[in-house]
Amino acid sequence: MAVAELTSGASAPGAAGREVHQVAIEGMTCASCVRRVEQSIARTPGIAAAAVNLATERAEVSFAAAPDIPAVVQAIEHAGYAVPQDTVELAIQGMTCASCVARVEKRLLAVPGVTGAAVNLATERGTVRFVRGAVQPEALEQAVREAGYEARRIGSEDISDRERDARAAESKALGRSLAVAAALTLPVFVLEMGSHFVPAIHDVVMTTIGMRESWYLQFVLATLVLFGPGLRFFRKGVPALLRGAPDMNSLVVLGTAAAWGYSVVATFLPGVLPAGTANVYYEAAAVIITLILLGRTLEARAKGRTSEAIRRLVGLQPKTARVVRDGRTLDLPVAEVRAGDIVLVRPGERVPVDGEVVEGSSFVDEAMITGEPVPVAKGVGAEVVGGTVNKTGSFSFRATRVGGETVLAQIIRMVEQAQGAKLPIQALVDKVTAWFVPAVMAASAATFLVWLAFGPDPALAFALVNAVAVLIIACPCAMGLATPTSIMVGTGRAAEMGVLFRKGDALQTLRDAQVIAVDKTGTLTRGRPELTDLDTLDGFDRDEVLRLVASVEARSEHPIAEAIVAAAGKRGLALAPAEAFEAVAGHGVTASVEGRHVAVGADRFMRQLGHDPSAFAAAARRLGEDGKSPLYAAVDGRLAAVLAVSDPIRDTTPEAIRALHALGLKVAMVTGDNRGTAQAIARRLGIDEVAAEVLPEGKVEAVRRLAAGDRRVAFVGDGINDAPALAAADVGIAIGTGTDIAIESADLVLMSGDLRGVVNAIALSRATIRNIKQNLFWAFAYNVALIPVAAGALYPAQGWLLSPILAAGAMALSSVFVLANALRLRRFRPPLADREGGPAASFPNALQEARP
Repeated sequence: MAVAELTSGASAPGAAGREVHQVAIEGMTCASCVRRVEQSIARTPGIAAAAVNLATERAEVSFAAAPDIPAVVQAIEHAGYAVPQDTVELAIQGMTCASCVARVEKRLLAVPGVTGAAVNLATERGTVRFVRGAVQPEALEQAVREAGYEARRIGSEDISDRERDARAAESKALGRSLAVAAALTLPVFVLEMGSHFVPAIHDVVMTTIGMRESWYLQFVLATLVLFGPGLRFFRKGVPALLRGAPDMNSLVVLGTAAAWGYSVVATFLPGVLPAGTANVYYEAAAVIITLILLGRTLEARAKGRTSEAIRRLVGLQPKTARVVRDGRTLDLPVAEVRAGDIVLVRPGERVPVDGEVVEGSSFVDEAMITGEPVPVAKGVGAEVVGGTVNKTGSFSFRATRVGGETVLAQIIRMVEQAQGAKLPIQALVDKVTAWFVPAVMAASAATFLVWLAFGPDPALAFALVNAVAVLIIACPCAMGLATPTSIMVGTGRAAEMGVLFRKGDALQTLRDAQVIAVDKTGTLTRGRPELTDLDTLDGFDRDEVLRLVASVEARSEHPIAEAIVAAAGKRGLALAPAEAFEAVAGHGVTASVEGRHVAVGADRFMRQLGHDPSAFAAAARRLGEDGKSPLYAAVDGRLAAVLAVSDPIRDTTPEAIRALHALGLKVAMVTGDNRGTAQAIARRLGIDEVAAEVLPEGKVEAVRRLAAGDRRVAFVGDGINDAPALAAADVGIAIGTGTDIAIESADLVLMSGDLRGVVNAIALSRATIRNIKQNLFWAFAYNVALIPVAAGALYPAQGWLLSPILAAGAMALSSVFVLANALRLRRFRPPLADREGGPAASFPNALQEARP
């Protein structure tokens, strides 16, 4: 199968040929962080566009001029966030002197994203440091090769492994911080809140340590919480405040510092406060930190699960390969396999890289690529794909694509790029978060002043508690995670189903498609002519007639002749030499086979030879209704058979079209066939609209006609001549078994070449957008509903106030809810087919759920 070639580095061509690079970012916690980083990068000279994704923690930067990664890094750091860097060791061959070293180092430093390169001539090794996400190791190897030397990575650790390890380390650090904070907070909570609600605890505290001493103990414990586990919030939040660009950390800092600071004054300088207001809120500050750490910990673990699809794809590639070099068989890390190596594969093993079989045969399970559960026969000359599973026999193959050039590596890059994309629906979130945090701070300040001026005694205490509650409950974490987490899980699930979204916005655009325009050849059909019908008259044996006709057609190079010969081969019929072969242009062919005269051609040719084809009138009528053109065969002067060669409809096509109709979509067929044949096929399949007799260059115009009336059109095709139409449609869907250029022009790729994948892609698109809308509704409605409650809006009527502790818990739960809702997409069941080849989901129910 063919998959579009992508660039070997971390960059890819963007709009108008611009280079697009991805850069990893550390320290972002909410939507306001995303907005701030985007604005900082966008102000950098030479930047065309920047999109930051909170869930993937990456920035996708499009350069209008030569890529300047250091400038992007500086912009990110200026915004108050960190850019992690990675190091790769390269083994370099061919260097002979210091000038070689200088040449290699210069070439490596020229790779966008590389921050340092040191090459050692004696050890023939190079150490390269680069911005994580901005460079693929394959690009470094290519740079060395361009300098005139050979290079390979030392060790097989993948960058994605390091990112996973970094996230795991962060999750563990959060867990440790949470454990310490909880251990320190529990005594504070019991001392203060227990004394209020349980008289026995109050009595114990007063008779043993006393109220003032209890406050001193709470001060110590709360201070340890704030400036121990809670120090992470101050390290991020205070600099953001000083820059005049507050974020979620700033809200936490302001809220907890206000509660702690007021309590410190009440503890050590009670005289400066109005009478009756010297109360402490150490438990609020400590519990808020603990609850937010709990939310962060749960969030980190859930975010790790959103990228499981990528990890599963990465895990499909073996770590080692059995390679024949210099007459010896070696077990090498897969990163050290070079193009041209001979690789051995035994039963049950995964194919390590892409290649071509040179010896042996077997059946290979390609379900991870195509979604088809039936293993495919592989013999000498057949292509094998890295990550697929060898089932029975052993074989050896020549490696043709290694490293980042393999199909699996390209699939992983496609999914990563789609996961990092921003959908149009995200624009609303960006507009809101641009002013959200400053607005919350203003609302908190207003709450404080209103309660101070009009609240009951002690007004200062009421003002402080409610202002802190507003600050804490209004964190925009859920807003920032609502869209990207759903995209990550949705596109990952799509990849498992054999649907690759090359462009993230296609996930939303596909949901709105109204017309599915389908190229006939290779999409509705199998893409190759086959003998579909053969009827004989009495006195003629079917196999014997086929053998004679195929023997004659073996002399012809016409595709119809090839299909007839192939059909005879499948039935194991031995062909005989044809003598006195003659082709009559536009009519048919004649020849002598084993002394028997055979003629094959259209009905007019039979009449010229004196045969009456009316004996097959019923069969000819049936074939015509199916859109097939009948051919006739005569043997020894007698009409013998009627046959038809056509490009047969795929077995799954009728089911797919019925499912598209069930989703409320119109189906159109675009074909170069004559109108009669096209209409016959359309009637047979239930296709709604037909664009027939369309030349390759006319497909774009056909797509535009179908889009009349502001209809959204998705075009499905597989050939080179489909590329313009794929690009012109609102959504271009390429069949993965098609050509590279068609795939490169598409928005999404169906790896299996099965039209049912369109149904599954649309159903998943609708499920994902529905999931995003649920997340956004929760994130926005949560803030709209609870900010007034936190400010005390219900107090005059109901006497209800929202404790800062409850506000912290609700804030943490909002982010966890959004992530948990997004993770539900991992259980999405395709309405028509199961990737593992199991039974399909309930067809009517699945389609009903997929409706908008």
